[in-house]
Amino acid sequence: MDIIDSIILGIIQGLTEFLPVSSSGHLELGKAILGDNSVPEESLLFTVVLHFATALSTMVIFRKDIFDIIKGILKFKWNEDLQFVSKIAISMIPAAVIGFTYESQFAELFGGNIKLVGFMLIITALLLYLADKAKNTNKKVSFQNAFIIGVAQAIAMLPGISRSGATISTSVLLGNDKTKAARFSFLMVVPLIFGKIAKDVLSGDISMESQNITSLSVGFIAAFVAGLFACTWMIALVKKSKLSYFAIYCAIVGVIAIVFSFLNS
Repeated sequence: MDIIDSIILGIIQGLTEFLPVSSSGHLELGKAILGDNSVPEESLLFTVVLHFATALSTMVIFRKDIFDIIKGILKFKWNEDLQFVSKIAISMIPAAVIGFTYESQFAELFGGNIKLVGFMLIITALLLYLADKAKNTNKKVSFQNAFIIGVAQAIAMLPGISRSGATISTSVLLGNDKTKAARFSFLMVVPLIFGKIAKDVLSGDISMESQNITSLSVGFIAAFVAGLFACTWMIALVKKSKLSYFAIYCAIVGVIAIVFSFLNS
């Protein structure tokens, strides 16, 4: 993988990890349009590096929140910080269970099923539109909400369903404050990313052979910088109720994908 490919893939990973457009869906569309051989395949190590970069960018953006949470936990009291961590843990259950149990079944969906991607993008668009129209509140995410948001995150394993779009929209539609919804959505994915990284590392499938350190480094930097930008921008967009732009985009791309699938069937 050359330097340009690494930069492009890093930027795509950094942006789509946070912007509600579905990175998996766009990858499938790219493969269908350009052909599998035209899209550089990411090695498992490169994928791990990019995911680590986006997780790190999240931690940088929310560094004050994370530091305050850690201080709160160390007080060893059932305070707001420990409750928040408990909610994050609850939100991870659906995705963890479904991911480990049906990993192979989900993998089969990533085989150029453009029609599925199109319909899922339209569902993402609908969720974003409804969330954008919802009234803002001061309500915090409850334990029950955390589990429901976790279910939305698990459903977002489908290509075309945006993880950030599904979780933020679900949280807002449950009546939660938009800023708090975005904060919870971005922080809840950090332990999942590190869990996936640990799983990939412990699987023994990662090899350092023939790896270009320069490509890995520039990919990491590109994903990290893009992640910082996308995360900050997304928080502002949610707060200002500007998700409708992404809803329109996802709907248009979804319709194009469905038409494309019929024309090539």
